[in-house]
Amino acid sequence: MKTREEIKQIAQETIKIESEAIANLSNFINDDFAHCVEKIINSNGRVVVTGIGKSAIIAGKIVATFNSTGTPALFMHAADAIHGDLGMLQKDDIAICISNSGNTPEIKVITPMLKSQGNCLIAMVGNMESYLARQADFIINTTVEQEASPGNPAPTSSTTAQLVMGDALAIALLQCRGFSTQDFARYHPGGALGKQLYLKVKDLFVHNERPEVDVSANIRDVILEISSKRLGATAVTEKGLLRGIITDGDLRRMLQKQERMEGLKAVNIMSHNPKTISGDMLAVDALQLMRNNNITQLVVMENNMFAGMIHLHDILQEGII
Repeated sequence: MKTREEIKQIAQETIKIESEAIANLSNFINDDFAHCVEKIINSNGRVVVTGIGKSAIIAGKIVATFNSTGTPALFMHAADAIHGDLGMLQKDDIAICISNSGNTPEIKVITPMLKSQGNCLIAMVGNMESYLARQADFIINTTVEQEASPGNPAPTSSTTAQLVMGDALAIALLQCRGFSTQDFARYHPGGALGKQLYLKVKDLFVHNERPEVDVSANIRDVILEISSKRLGATAVTEKGLLRGIITDGDLRRMLQKQERMEGLKAVNIMSHNPKTISGDMLAVDALQLMRNNNITQLVVMENNMFAGMIHLHDILQEGII
């Protein structure tokens, strides 16, 4: 058993070897890489990524990244491809074959089949003299000097290089397509990041009660309205127009200042300049406005009229923080 110091040293050496392998990849960004990006952008088909073993796992991740950033892609396992799955490849599709050695039996079988169908073949390969490299239309070089494991028994630096080069390809495609934050939100509607980009105030406040009292309402009615609508505040209006807001804090401050409450009206204790937001604004903007002003609710306005309230909890429950 290794000592703790030895274990830490092994981990640090692994990170060092892999980081050096990644840094060296920048030397392989050449015209072939640029041609690959252009070919994919101008294609009417999809990108079909294939590989075997650990490279197949990396291929699956690259496909996921492509799809989430606007490049339609499919994963095809090289072993399954030679047993029927090759049928998923259409004539306009571009194939990316990932292999460190470029000489595995499955790669040698699938490569001529891809070429015979007329598909453009991109090799992401670590051996520039391999069968795959010689057959490919374009080559993305992922050569590494050494794996991180002693004696090179397991793919480590090589698969890391494949992963990083796949990300470089995806980001190049993303920026060339002009992929926007709105596009990202459309592809990620269920995640917190996506919600920050598409979820609007009007999607949330409509589920709340609509606390509202007239400027002439007495204190008892104000308290009942705040309590029954459970948003910690009520809007104060006059003939439908917003005049102010009364919060739980306003009520507490009133009790501290006033010995007698008889005759007090909503207009006497309301805050005259409530923070408001449009229903078309993003929920994340509402959250920022609340934080900046140290408040927990905002008055929602639509067409210059009081429409309702959005509470801090409405936003937090959606996972936006």
